[in-house]
Amino acid sequence: MAPLVTERGLKSVVWQKIKATVFDDCKKEGEWKIMLLDEFTTKLLASCCKMTDLLEEGITVVENIYKNREPVRQMKALYFISPTSKSVDCFLRDFASKSENKYKAAYLYFTDFCPDSLFNKIKTSCSKSVRRCKEINISFIPHESQVYTLNVPDAFYYCYSPVSGNANGKDAIMEAMAEQIVTVCATLDENPGVRYKSKPLDNASKLAQLVEKKLEDYYKIDEKSLIKGKTHSQLLIIDRGFDPVSTILHELTFQAMAYDLLPIENDTYKQYKTDGKEKEAILEEDDDLWVRIRHRHIAVVLEEIPKLMKEISSTKKATEGKISLSALTQLMKKMPHFRKQITKQVVHLNLAEDCMNKFKLNIEKLCKTEQDLALGTDAEGQKVKDAMRVLLPVLLNKNHDNCDKIRAILLYIFSINGTTEENLDRLIQNVKIENESDMIRNWSYLGVPIVPQSQQGKPLRKDRSAEETFQLSRWTPFIKDIMEDAIDNRLDSKEWPYCSQCPAVWNGSGAVSARQKPRTNYLELDRKNGSKLIIFVIGGITYSEMRCAYEVSQMHKSCDVIIGSTHILTPRKLLDDIKMLNKPKDKVSFIKDE
Repeated sequence: MAPLVTERGLKSVVWQKIKATVFDDCKKEGEWKIMLLDEFTTKLLASCCKMTDLLEEGITVVENIYKNREPVRQMKALYFISPTSKSVDCFLRDFASKSENKYKAAYLYFTDFCPDSLFNKIKTSCSKSVRRCKEINISFIPHESQVYTLNVPDAFYYCYSPVSGNANGKDAIMEAMAEQIVTVCATLDENPGVRYKSKPLDNASKLAQLVEKKLEDYYKIDEKSLIKGKTHSQLLIIDRGFDPVSTILHELTFQAMAYDLLPIENDTYKQYKTDGKEKEAILEEDDDLWVRIRHRHIAVVLEEIPKLMKEISSTKKATEGKISLSALTQLMKKMPHFRKQITKQVVHLNLAEDCMNKFKLNIEKLCKTEQDLALGTDAEGQKVKDAMRVLLPVLLNKNHDNCDKIRAILLYIFSINGTTEENLDRLIQNVKIENESDMIRNWSYLGVPIVPQSQQGKPLRKDRSAEETFQLSRWTPFIKDIMEDAIDNRLDSKEWPYCSQCPAVWNGSGAVSARQKPRTNYLELDRKNGSKLIIFVIGGITYSEMRCAYEVSQMHKSCDVIIGSTHILTPRKLLDDIKMLNKPKDKVSFIKDE
């Protein structure tokens, strides 16, 4: 397979598939259509194309299928929807009878497999109005060029909540997720070897078995009607509890830091001001500067943006020396030609300065404590002998809010692999977080030792002491070790079992000594050349874990790493979700109809 080196990676692959399977399928020269989308497909298209792209495909108007609309009977309509009762019922209302049809005809495309019950409904109600009815097998959101989500944040609750009566919801979610993951593989034209992390819970094992079965079924009946054998790629499925530290640690790389500390909703940053007016900016991959700096440490970002702005301003000799935001605003008024170029840099400088204001206020003092607890060593490499002594200054500092103290307590508990009930009660009472204590206790439902202390040793980490890094950013997410070991075929097959007979090129125990340099052979070269490592984490991924996919792909250029999950995490949102795990929840609407 060709590597994902296109302009926007996964986003571009998805858009090309939608063009080929939807627009090219129903295109007619000189004919315009109205397009109807539901909630999921609106997000899907917004992630990979612009309105100008749709205009080029003959789409004149995009409408929400759920809303009341005026009939346009002289025009044909293209429906791109999820195969759910809600969306199908809205479609059927548009074609209730020949005299009441809203449009001349319908071209109907489902994101993935449409249940027979819904298909039969369409068949009996309005089959004469439907010119096309197809399943295109794209049931995920390409969030970034190497990141996808299934857009099911409530799956976290159903997979990890202990509440009785939750079993049916969990089974349905597992089925739905498996179908969605298969569409990721299908879009990439891969039939990967499926592996899973065997501990601490069995969610990954169950989901992996479902995915393997559905992959087998899919490639028996794919559009080419050919049975596709296993490709050289791997799919790793992991439970969220595999690395609790990375989910709550304060990250100092730009994207992760901004989403943790600032009120960014739907990738929109609203706090940036010029001329005293509040403005907003979308953080997206169409912005080359954002792509260039999002994974860099905040210290590097703060150095780089002013340099870029100085280059622009010096070409017009508009300002000299240190550049202030007010000077830049004046510069923009005087030079419309440079306005767009400078605006992006002003946005990112504002964003970086907002991050640093929060950092200087409280976070800087926290970071040293967090890094020492997470790694078990200080910046000089000395072992932390008394984790409680490291934690106490944070708990006694009145400037830290309860959320930051809870994050520090959790890092302390993770560092000692669980604690006693007595010790935990004392910590909760001293910090006065009785009402928030479930943010700590409920981690046990993810298989993370909280109370009592686990007797099992913590997993060994790669020694990265020789890697150049900032003192307050010494922690490396666990997923990076996993990615590198998977590419180098070093994953232990007992810890990472396969669901099926794996391809010969991956067939090894993985238990290779770090001292022993394995001999490269042709199978090894074949495996690495153009293969993909697809990762799925049940229950959310962090921005720092997303960053690792890009870093590892850059280091191992022959293998594309694509990471995905049910949704994207931020520490505060995760703690809120964990707090709710032991409480009842209403049935969610996204579980696919039988």
